[in-house]
Amino acid sequence: MDMAIALILSQDGITNGAIYALLALALVLVFAVTRVIFIQQGEFVAYGALTLAMMQSGVLPATVWMLVVMGALVTVLDGGLALKAGQGRRAAGVAGWNLGYPLALAAVVGGLAVDALPLALQVLLTLAIVVPMGPMMYRLMYQPIASAPVLVLLIVSVALHIAMVGLGLLFFGAEGQRTPAFSEFSLELGPLMVSAQTLWVVAVSVLLIVALYQFFGRTLYGKALRATAINRVGAQLMGISPTLAGKLTFFLAAFIGALSGVLIAPITTIYYDTGFLIGLKGFVAAIIGGLASYPLAAAGALAVGLLEAFASFWASAYKEVIVFTLIIPVLLWRSLTSHHVEEEE
Repeated sequence: MDMAIALILSQDGITNGAIYALLALALVLVFAVTRVIFIQQGEFVAYGALTLAMMQSGVLPATVWMLVVMGALVTVLDGGLALKAGQGRRAAGVAGWNLGYPLALAAVVGGLAVDALPLALQVLLTLAIVVPMGPMMYRLMYQPIASAPVLVLLIVSVALHIAMVGLGLLFFGAEGQRTPAFSEFSLELGPLMVSAQTLWVVAVSVLLIVALYQFFGRTLYGKALRATAINRVGAQLMGISPTLAGKLTFFLAAFIGALSGVLIAPITTIYYDTGFLIGLKGFVAAIIGGLASYPLAAAGALAVGLLEAFASFWASAYKEVIVFTLIIPVLLWRSLTSHHVEEEE
């Protein structure tokens, strides 16, 4: 291996690591606030990429109808509770956001020639379709069992992952899709040719991490999520709604997943089940951070990306095995250095 090859592999590793860092941050955030191991994080990556690809091919994305169905179920649950309590205005608001919004979005996407729209508008429509599924999923699947043990929440996550993969096959088909790059610009740095899409991935990832840091440090909702992550019972006693915290957390996780899918779709071919492997590598990075430390998770993501890139050169047939084997010494070290703590009731 010469220096040119090492630089190319390092570029690939940093690009992949930037995506894994975003997914790891989302996984850590969801687990810290809700105790949910968000296995289906990768499915939001695939749904984001493939929804954009369907728009660019001039086809109405099937994820729109999934959003409508989920919104209708949330409307029945929350709207019914509001009507029973005599809160007609609240019931109307629930129906407007959870049912009116998806139906209006379906009418807009179905009535426009979305394949002729600018890329920025296509990306915004993609996020508008996929991201609201996050808080709706929390309301339908996790909110009723929010106080259940972690194992029960994990089983629900596994079931949702399997269901989303199956729906992905139904919605998008078995063939992979790839979207056009955001820009055809490329930067030549000695023997290294850096594509514009690589710069987009790294720049957006860094900006999003900085934005999340500012959100958690300077906004009221961000501080509420931090308080819930540190002490759920104490935060609830201080008036912070665990339901609101859960929905906001799932909204951020869905946004990160869908945006990551949009960013990597021009770089790699995305299949209906591609998100699982991508999300699993983000999970390895989150484990390195102990599902608690954001900086360690981000550093672990870069390590995973670089290890994957160099493993693909030295032993491409075993690169996935090498990456996932990284979790074994990490878990062993944490097992030897951590004290067992009983799960709080």
